[in-house]
Amino acid sequence: MMDSPLNQPSPALPEAPLEAVVIGASAGAVEALSAILPLLPEQYPLALLVVVHLPPYQESAIVELFQGRCRLQVKEAEDKEPVAPGTIYFAPPNYHLLVEAERRLSLSIEEPVLFCRPAVDVLFESAADVYGPRLAGIILTGANADGAAGLRAVCAAGGVGLVQDPRLAQAPAMPQAALQSCPAARRMSLAEIGAFLRGLPGEGQRTPFHG
Repeated sequence: MMDSPLNQPSPALPEAPLEAVVIGASAGAVEALSAILPLLPEQYPLALLVVVHLPPYQESAIVELFQGRCRLQVKEAEDKEPVAPGTIYFAPPNYHLLVEAERRLSLSIEEPVLFCRPAVDVLFESAADVYGPRLAGIILTGANADGAAGLRAVCAAGGVGLVQDPRLAQAPAMPQAALQSCPAARRMSLAEIGAFLRGLPGEGQRTPFHG
């Protein structure tokens, strides 16, 4: 489906510099993420943590796919590794991805949430606890309600919430559920989300990126 601007004002940049962005997507994820992640510049100061619903017992090619498309480092998240800026972490198949208090990643085989492992809610809720207002959460296309509670937690902690416009999503159920759960989140096109991310200030970087 074609993406298009929505004629609404862009959200203001957060007052405090951000540390991380969490992203959740399911059906249609590769297409949606391909419209966002390759836009980010090489010196991007934030970490990006991504959950895509994956078949639990198949090796995923999503990391290799985006390694060839992005200027940032792209890797599969590893248990207990520190969260580093300028890196895109994907949750591995059949593991929940969490952020721990000391800003390290954690992998869990706890029960699926909304039939999903990895689950978007698990990542978003743990990241909201750690980063508070220094976090942005993004819900993209998907066919269930995973991510709705997690985005609400991000916004409740003072973070920024963005949701792909359901009218423009390949699978609208996930963004619709997120907007219903978190009315403070902003409904945006993929192009607007990408442009917003390029302008997010990180530690030591308070002006929008150019180029």
